[in-house]
Amino acid sequence: MTIHHIGIIMNGVTGRMGTNQHLIRSIAAIRKQGGLPLPNGDVILPDPILVGRSASKLAALAEANGISRWSTDLAACLANPADTVYFDAQITSSRAESVKQAIAAGKHIYCEKPTGSSLAQSLELARLAREAGVKNGVVQDKLFLPGLIKLKRLVDSGFFGKILSVRMEFGYWVFEGDWQAAQRPSWNYRKEDGGGIIVDMFAHWRYVLDNLFGEVRAVSCLGVTHIDERVDENGKPYACTADDAAYATFLLEGGVVVQANSSWTVRVNREDLLTIQVDGTEGSAVAGLRDCKTQHRVNTCKPVWNPDIPNPFSFRDQWQEVPDNQIFDNGFKAQWELFLKHIVLDTPFPWDLLEGAKGTQLSDLGLRSWQERRWIDVPELTI
Repeated sequence: MTIHHIGIIMNGVTGRMGTNQHLIRSIAAIRKQGGLPLPNGDVILPDPILVGRSASKLAALAEANGISRWSTDLAACLANPADTVYFDAQITSSRAESVKQAIAAGKHIYCEKPTGSSLAQSLELARLAREAGVKNGVVQDKLFLPGLIKLKRLVDSGFFGKILSVRMEFGYWVFEGDWQAAQRPSWNYRKEDGGGIIVDMFAHWRYVLDNLFGEVRAVSCLGVTHIDERVDENGKPYACTADDAAYATFLLEGGVVVQANSSWTVRVNREDLLTIQVDGTEGSAVAGLRDCKTQHRVNTCKPVWNPDIPNPFSFRDQWQEVPDNQIFDNGFKAQWELFLKHIVLDTPFPWDLLEGAKGTQLSDLGLRSWQERRWIDVPELTI
């Protein structure tokens, strides 16, 4: 048995997502299970070094997760040939420059999205990585959620017949920070710091729609800043300059129509923070983060509009749960494992920096549609 030690420079892991999903539930979890076993009996063992600006935070995080290495000197980390992978979970405005430095140092790249603050920046990263010959990948975590895996299972089985439309509802109420602390960092609500729900969520919606239902061909979007002022982490009021809600329609290849509402200013009256309803000629489904339920055409009730009598149907009782039929691991960990296998075994990993650029493209076009108040076509991307 060979143990493949993979040195990983993990930059930006002191943030909420970097700490919880990428470090604790992914890399640290893989290490605790003894590494990632391969079909031939070999094992991949990640050897991370945590990188950031705060020495105290890094030291505490490393100790809590059984990791011996941390540093505040990114350049020194990139100069170490034993660390072959660079991972970035910094805020969007800081990501591209660090990724460029890592590519120049010959590191394989795995990073959060959006990969850049603009389409031009994201495409530059994809081009530089290709020219350097380094392997690269972008986090596309929602594809690995149990609910969406079940939904993809239905699509692949032909359950829906012809898919007609998709309705996506995402969001929750993010407290303003005055009488209750906000659940999201204040930079999310400042455009100058890379904030805004369109920039944040359209990168997700692009890969979800492309991978489940068909390539996005056009977008119409209205963004809104519903809350004008919030209170930051230090108790100081600040002006909100970025959109906190987006109301969009996407047209996919084959004519599928998608309605997608994304909001940090909505109180949840649905079964999950994200729900996706798919309607087709043969059946429909509604997926959340973990669950998915269906209604086939033979089980579809026949309501008739009559507001003069009480509703005779219990609509939600007429849906059936899709069984798990498999064990679901953490979605971030599952994609990390695929990327590590891609590094060691050269197995396919389709979610590269060019795919990440598609998310930035859709965000840019959504913002442009809002500004120009019109539909915008989504062209093919090349580098």
